Amino acid sequence: MASNEPAPDRDMGRCFQALSEPKRLRILDLLRSGEKCVGHLTEELQVAQSLLSFHLKALRDAGLVADRREGRWVYYSLVPGRLDELKVFLDDLLGSSADTASPAGGPSPFGPHLVK
Repeated sequence: MASNEPAPDRDMGRCFQALSEPKRLRILDLLRSGEKCVGHLTEELQVAQSLLSFHLKALRDAGLVADRREGRWVYYSLVPGRLDELKVFLDDLLGSSADTASPAGGPSPFGPHLVK
C-alpha cells in the first residue's frame, strides 16, 4: 500500500524515527569524531553486535550513516550534511510555527525558547 505522504516528509519521518532511540543518538555522537569500526562501537556502547547492527541499519536506512567495508571490517561514518538538512528542516518548521503559533494568537506549542 502506497503512502500518501510526499517523499520529503517520509524521508524526514524516517530520520526522526531513527533519532527516537537513545542508543542511536549515542552512535551518532560517537561518529561525530570520525569513522569508527563496528568493533569500536560495540565496545563503546557495551552492546551485542546483533543489537548494534539493528541500530546501524535503522540509521543507514534513514540516510544518517554510511558504511564501507575494508577486508572483513565494516566502518561507519556520518553522512556529510545530513544532520544539517535536519537542522534546516527544524529551523523552517519552527520559523513557520512562529508566524502561525496559535489560532488565538497565544503562545507557540513549541514553547517560547524554541521559537525565533
